[in-house]
Amino acid sequence: MNGAAGLLAAKFALGPLLLPQSRWLRRKALRLPEAAGPRAGEIGHGAPGLRLLVVGDSSAAGVGVADQAQALALPLAARLADALAVPVAWQLVARTGVNTAEARALVRQSELRPADVVVTALGVNDVSSQTPAGQFIAQTALLWSELQQRSGARWAVLSGLPPMHMLRAVPQPLRWYLGRYAAWLDAAVRDWSGERRLGYCALQWSTDPAVLAEDGFHPGPRLYPQWAQRLAQIIVQARERWVGRA
Repeated sequence: MNGAAGLLAAKFALGPLLLPQSRWLRRKALRLPEAAGPRAGEIGHGAPGLRLLVVGDSSAAGVGVADQAQALALPLAARLADALAVPVAWQLVARTGVNTAEARALVRQSELRPADVVVTALGVNDVSSQTPAGQFIAQTALLWSELQQRSGARWAVLSGLPPMHMLRAVPQPLRWYLGRYAAWLDAAVRDWSGERRLGYCALQWSTDPAVLAEDGFHPGPRLYPQWAQRLAQIIVQARERWVGRA
């Protein structure tokens, strides 16, 4: 069976368990705040050699750590400034709970600065809202097109979906089902980014629940630096795709 058919069969078979577990999780899940601190700035002095825009959900917003200095966007900008030996201007546009369609609305409401490279961190809430893979990719394509038009970005790196089967805050079999659904969307965004010659950052590298935040759901202080480092490597290695400006 393909991903869609297999998931539909699993949802039908496990429905009597999945629905009450989903309701329980919404009631009982620990709610952590977004990381404090600025959502735009510059690393270094002088004209930026790279302009970075990070768009996403709660993980991009830094839920799981106290400050943006421990989260994703600011540490990524710092790593890029160091690796490229140029000043880096950065901006974060993110909100807890948004799926990809809602991220488009958030972007439309935001004042975007010029960007060369976009990094996205989306998809977990598309799993939660049961967005089919085709619709998820259609919204991803629209988001990228709108970001290009609004910010002038030349290139993007799309973060994949995390291994939701390891989220210790989620009971079984809901955890298994969400993991399967996340893997379906992850494969779709990986394939789409490859077709468009955009970057893709896999998040399926860790099976250690100890790297998660206190809520058992979001990245913790040990995981955000790994994510930022992987993104920085991808962006540096693809410098020829974004360095020229129109």
